[in-house]
Amino acid sequence: MRMSMQVVPQVMSAMNLWKWLYSLFSNLADLGERGMAPQNAEEEDECLSGAQLVAKALKMQKVEYIFGIVGIPVTEIAIAAQASGIKYVGMRNEQSASYAASAVGYLTGRPGVCLVVSGPGLVHALAGMANANMNCWPLIVIGGSSDRNQETMGAFQEFPQVETCRLYSKFSARPSSLEAIPAVIEKAVRSSIYGRPGACYVDIPGDFVNQQVNKSAVRYVECCPAPPISMAEELAVSKAASFIAHSRKPLLIIGKGAAYAHAEDSIRKLVDQCGLPFLPTPMGKGVVPDNHPCCVAAARSRALQSADVIILLGARLNWILHFGLPPRFRPDVKIIQVDICAEELGNNVRPAAALLGDIKAVTEQLLEHLNRKLWKYPSGTEWWSELQAKMKSNEETSKALALRKHPLMNYYTVFHHIRELLPKDCILVSEGANTMDIGRTILPNYHPRHRLDAGTFGTMGVGLGFATAAAMVTKDRNPESRVVCIEGDSAFGFSGMEVETMCRYNLPVIIIIVNNNGIYSGLDADSWKKVLELGEPAIRAPPVCLLPNAHYEQIASAFGGKGYFVQTPEELQAALKRSLAENHAPSLINVMIDPQSDRKEQDFHWLTRSNL
Repeated sequence: MRMSMQVVPQVMSAMNLWKWLYSLFSNLADLGERGMAPQNAEEEDECLSGAQLVAKALKMQKVEYIFGIVGIPVTEIAIAAQASGIKYVGMRNEQSASYAASAVGYLTGRPGVCLVVSGPGLVHALAGMANANMNCWPLIVIGGSSDRNQETMGAFQEFPQVETCRLYSKFSARPSSLEAIPAVIEKAVRSSIYGRPGACYVDIPGDFVNQQVNKSAVRYVECCPAPPISMAEELAVSKAASFIAHSRKPLLIIGKGAAYAHAEDSIRKLVDQCGLPFLPTPMGKGVVPDNHPCCVAAARSRALQSADVIILLGARLNWILHFGLPPRFRPDVKIIQVDICAEELGNNVRPAAALLGDIKAVTEQLLEHLNRKLWKYPSGTEWWSELQAKMKSNEETSKALALRKHPLMNYYTVFHHIRELLPKDCILVSEGANTMDIGRTILPNYHPRHRLDAGTFGTMGVGLGFATAAAMVTKDRNPESRVVCIEGDSAFGFSGMEVETMCRYNLPVIIIIVNNNGIYSGLDADSWKKVLELGEPAIRAPPVCLLPNAHYEQIASAFGGKGYFVQTPEELQAALKRSLAENHAPSLINVMIDPQSDRKEQDFHWLTRSNL
């Protein structure tokens, strides 16, 4: 490490070294707070390092959280960020760090930052960049890279990082000089939140980190404002309102784009005043509470298949909505598509009305037109009767499964007992196959941006990163709210070491593992023993199987958290009550279920496949 302002003592403990660096950066940060322009001759000669410039630029852009793993050459950036007042959370894997930073972007509207080392560290973070782009969430990744004078020489962890990240981001650049760092970071932040949100990458060469520059030579850029609000064309809004007013079987679909746009008040007003049946997508849950009388989530397939006019608010006709095509949709369905991104309009199905603009603003435009018509969808229609009958039937089937008496619990039993105790304002994080899909139908959301899951990319491994981010945000903004992370046992394996991160930062996340000993399904202990008797497990063991009765709860206990192994509904409720009472450390509840437990019979397979 090179610092031109002082000489680092050659013999220094790690703790003393950190204290020395933190003190140095804190003093310089205090000097920087006096103003961006030099105040006198003495300050004209003041120098800042590249690490400090990165930290100051991020602070100026109202970045609050950095998640990452430090090492050569980015350790000083993390220290400088802490000295400037930005929270740094050290993760155990760059994938989890990138997932966490992207979740901050979704929850707060301002991008989180993922800080990674060069080469392999940056490659690991590509997963979070791709996931953020697919989910349309703002994210900034800052990667250290090889010293510039060693390029093409086979430098330590040398890799074409800027070029690689262009495939996974909206903006990817390396500042041309130290003086340009603030401008590049401002552009990255602005690009991440303007238009359709997404990931952006900033490359910091290793020799930039400790290099010094005169403060007066730096071109600082003010904080970029919130994205401008765009509205749809009045003619298109009028056309859409006419289609809605003449519909016989209308359906409103609320996507996570509506949640990100903070459109909940406008959409709730639209639902209340017009009496529209609505269906939330997985992360659109809570924009209007799931217990609202107009919510038809329990009749999802029937609603999609029979609606004659569908209003898409921040939702896309991708695999999650079966591309908007038959047999899952009517061939003659009229789609009214509201989206911030012009390129999204008309994907897979040509809309009857395309409304380009901010979801909140366009919803208010629609409401204004419908109010002029004094229109409200009648509550006693055949359409409502059809939906309500299907909802009642599906809910009774799920309840019967939940209350079925059996030595081993099934998914429905587990979620039934979890639902009884969950606080209404908790943030639910969920991933896994059946764990996520069944849990979504049973566990309600009452508030927007209170559900995080595998999302548009169907990414496994996001759970504990998302939960860590949610816990950091709630600790600062709503400390009474809890974060509950419900995982399949396979999904937990992707990021289980982040339990140590939660323990280190005193984050009282409640992790519930629904453990069926496998991926989709598993084997019980006796069956597994018989498989091993047949010979080499790499030949004989079913690929979907994991080790039976694995004691994942001991991972939490190992790091100072609370761990519970439960096999009955009574044990589950007792463990969840104790976990909810714990406010200073994470809890992990390992819930054993029948390895062959499955979803109730479905009208359609969850994944729409090609007929070719």
